[in-house]
Amino acid sequence: MKISTYRPDAPRAVDGVAVAAVETGSATRLGVGATWVGIAPGTRSQAHQHDETETWVFVSGTGELTVDAERHPVSASTVVQFEPFETHSVENTGDTDLLFVSFYWRDGERAVHAANDTGHRGFGKRPVFVFSSAPTPNGDLHLGHLSGPFFGADVFVRHQRMLGADAWHITGSDDYQNYVVAAARREGRTPAQTAAHYSAEILATLKLMDIDVHQYTATSRDDAYPAALRTFFSRLTASGTVAPREGAALFAADTGEYLYESGVTGRCPACDADSGGNICETCLEPNVCTDLVEPRSAACDAPPRESPLVRYTFPLHEFGKVVTDHHRLGRVPAGVKELAERLSRRERLHIPVTHPAGWGITPAESDVPGQVIWSWLDYAFSILYGIGALGRDLGRDWDADDPGADWKIVHFLGSDGSFFHPMFIPALYRVAHPRWQPDIDYNINEFYLLEDSKFSTSRGHAIWGKDVLNPRTVDAIRFYLALTRPEGRRTSFSPDAYEGFVRDTLVGTWQAWLNDLGERVAKRYGGVAPDAGTWRPEHAAFLARLEARRSALTGALGQDGFSLNRAAELLDGIVTDVTTFARLQAPAADVADFKDEARTVVALELAAARLLATCGAPVMPRFANRLSTALGAPAPTRWPTGIDLVPAGTAVDLAGQVFFADPGTTDPAPSNPTSSTPASEHPSFDHPAPPLLPWFSGLVRDLLRLPADEPVRDRSLVQLGMESLQAIALQYQLTEQVDADVPIEELLGARTVAELSALIAEGLDPDEVAAHTEVPA
Repeated sequence: MKISTYRPDAPRAVDGVAVAAVETGSATRLGVGATWVGIAPGTRSQAHQHDETETWVFVSGTGELTVDAERHPVSASTVVQFEPFETHSVENTGDTDLLFVSFYWRDGERAVHAANDTGHRGFGKRPVFVFSSAPTPNGDLHLGHLSGPFFGADVFVRHQRMLGADAWHITGSDDYQNYVVAAARREGRTPAQTAAHYSAEILATLKLMDIDVHQYTATSRDDAYPAALRTFFSRLTASGTVAPREGAALFAADTGEYLYESGVTGRCPACDADSGGNICETCLEPNVCTDLVEPRSAACDAPPRESPLVRYTFPLHEFGKVVTDHHRLGRVPAGVKELAERLSRRERLHIPVTHPAGWGITPAESDVPGQVIWSWLDYAFSILYGIGALGRDLGRDWDADDPGADWKIVHFLGSDGSFFHPMFIPALYRVAHPRWQPDIDYNINEFYLLEDSKFSTSRGHAIWGKDVLNPRTVDAIRFYLALTRPEGRRTSFSPDAYEGFVRDTLVGTWQAWLNDLGERVAKRYGGVAPDAGTWRPEHAAFLARLEARRSALTGALGQDGFSLNRAAELLDGIVTDVTTFARLQAPAADVADFKDEARTVVALELAAARLLATCGAPVMPRFANRLSTALGAPAPTRWPTGIDLVPAGTAVDLAGQVFFADPGTTDPAPSNPTSSTPASEHPSFDHPAPPLLPWFSGLVRDLLRLPADEPVRDRSLVQLGMESLQAIALQYQLTEQVDADVPIEELLGARTVAELSALIAEGLDPDEVAAHTEVPA
């Protein structure tokens, strides 16, 4: 017999929690780990997860237990058992100590089962709000932008929905950024016009990339947003934490303009690298501009002057433990935790959260006249606002002013947001909503380079989404970005490498195998899927191999280990496995004595194709839909739980299908009910298409009665046979449809159809161009 009695004088205090070993008075152990735990009134234990199975037996007191955002009352006589990896904590809600004994033990099989559970961490039980970092509307999106948060969030949500989760993709445009003002000055527009224009362009590019967004908030064009943000800001000031404080600030030497963010550059005070105002993209540490080494104004050559200024500021240095505890709840990259530790060494870190500016939302408070709420505080609230706006549209009770305890938030962001998202924003939330514990996962990508140097709009070193995305290219671009996007390290995009990959792998291997499989099914089985026949050991081994790929893909796209690099490699691995398997089995395919085994081979190849379609759906939705249709199945909507054979007798239409088109060729575009534009009108990296090209080409073909697939892009109207009367008719159509006045001399000159498309677009309003630009559903 072993007896242990809790002694109040024995425990040691750890963050307000009293911990003591269960002493039995004998060298013999209980057989499981055992610990007495005491929680002081008003104290909460740290949220944590572990691989052991754990049981708590409550002895005295009352409290509230939180397990993966679900809350449960506990008191004396309550017994709770936790599965491995469940995130749990307990708060003492009573007036006396909450006392319980914890028993824990390892069960490897149980731990592996829990780790493989797709509903792990409550993802199948609560709403999942997935945010792609809101873009600044000071320009359109290039492939560097698209490879990161937007694409990652889209694939994540598609996969979670296939698992049955209540998942939503939310983003918008971060309109009140200082960078919008800089763009407006360059382009001779107002900040409001600039934000509205590029916000619309960004959304259109996301649609071209087949990125589904369920809530898109353009903050400067939402009439309810300013008042809602002011209410959030007033919550912060009411706490006394966010308050007016005098501190040093920078001003332009000649104009006296206040300098921050895009208005000032210098060397980072932490790492000495070149840095912009407020954040360093090299070491990722924040600055307050006055601490920049040799600061330089963007407006003049003279060194900025430093003067005192009263602004609302936020004392982030007081929230080190809040940030650390927050990082224990969700998925947080190790680099973020290291950055947080670096910042915790600073004795003071007052972050200004209002700035003198004419573009932005002013606080309701009158202490700092002429100042606006900083865009990063604005962004912190816009996340909650987006959830509330989505809730209103769906009839859900999601309220930005009362965040739900069950909300699961997932952020996709670039590395330059590693301070703002996982440190600054949760600290603000603690002040605004003290009782809320935001449960947030962070998925961070590094910079995507172009030909080994940074994308740069000023140098023209960029590939714009609208120049290369269309129904013919979107699947290949999505897959290649998944394979090469910068996860954990910087990677580089090369147009030549991309086109070679599409030609050799997607067309030369994937499509070649699918076409060949279709031809064999047509030749040997009359175009329908055969039933599996005799199974040999190598057949069973291949089935197991497919299951291993399915299981690995579930993990690669899942919430705990999300990696598009890994998912793309695994999808390509399915094709590598099946082509190797088919090649090894081919010699006996036409041997009469082994025809039943040959049927099994083809049935397994079709099963691999079905798995490729279903597991590829989050990454390449159009390809998945086309492949599923060719296999006689509807578009994939559920994630597979095993390997399914294509039912015997199902019509198979793989032969001759074009799933991927060779870049730079005039191959017909993959079948798509929303587009009748021939491949020759679609852009390649060497020949980006003007936005009006598909529409204008269709107009030309209709007028000249040319076939729908007639290439016209690189030919002049005269070369296509247009005469003067037809040119006059075309001129009339241009005036009627887009109010474009193009002289007859231009129409019958040497310009190609593509060049004329660009000429017409130059004279149109951006909204008019967008209305006549092909954007797939």
